[in-house]
Amino acid sequence: MERFITEIAQWATFIAQIAAIAIIISGMIFTLYFYTKNRIKKVTGYRSTLQSRLELGHSLSLGLSFLIGASILRSSISPTWDAIGKLSAIIAIRTILNYFLTREINSLGSVISNDQNGSIIDKGKQVSETMDE
Repeated sequence: MERFITEIAQWATFIAQIAAIAIIISGMIFTLYFYTKNRIKKVTGYRSTLQSRLELGHSLSLGLSFLIGASILRSSISPTWDAIGKLSAIIAIRTILNYFLTREINSLGSVISNDQNGSIIDKGKQVSETMDE
């Protein structure tokens, strides 16, 4: 029974890692497509870059969440103190990255939603002022 549970945990870890990779890669491809489409349509100002960063941020955040889950599953298979210590460091780093990524996503989302007239300045002055708040 223990071997069966270990096998399931290993497969679940593998699936979570594959899902994270697929989410991140598809997010990168979609972001590149979205950015290129906006540039071809000549979306004014800094807006296309902000929207692209927002899309990529969502994908990276979700991918990081899957990687955290995979790390937890991996450590549940062979919980040595060394593995638990490494897991703690990995989760702490990924959680901090996810926190700041989510914060930037929220900031970019509010800048884009507040920009109803397409008035985002080309050099990103308004964006940097909003992000600094």
